[in-house]
Amino acid sequence: MRGPNGEELPGAVLFACTLNAVRSPMAAAIMRHLYGKFVHIDSAGARAGELDPMAAEVMEEIGIEIGKHKPKQFEDLEDSSFDLVITLSPEAQHKAVELTRTSAVEIEYWPTVDPTAVEGSRNQQLDAYRAVRDQLMARIRQRFSGTS
Repeated sequence: MRGPNGEELPGAVLFACTLNAVRSPMAAAIMRHLYGKFVHIDSAGARAGELDPMAAEVMEEIGIEIGKHKPKQFEDLEDSSFDLVITLSPEAQHKAVELTRTSAVEIEYWPTVDPTAVEGSRNQQLDAYRAVRDQLMARIRQRFSGTS
């Protein structure tokens, strides 16, 4: 599959984290924003949690809406035929390896800080979420831009 600038893209990408409540929904929404016309994109968690309102808030700051995202776990996926699974937490990495053991799926581990662990003022917490959002945006652009 070719992207908007002729870059080589996988046909289907799954982003996974621990609860599908912060990191993977943010990554999937960014990927959808950049490449959604070219790639099937989904997200899941090792376990299902509740969408974190701060994640939705920092995504809205850049014009991407995730407020309607319903967290799900790997077992809830309707389609499991992904070309690439990008895991963002150790728990999701282990689960992805376990679930794709018998299929030819590429798995990449992108260690990503869990911003829910940051304590402090509301602004300090939001800054942690923004840092994760911006890191994911940069990593996705770098990985899928077709350039090194």
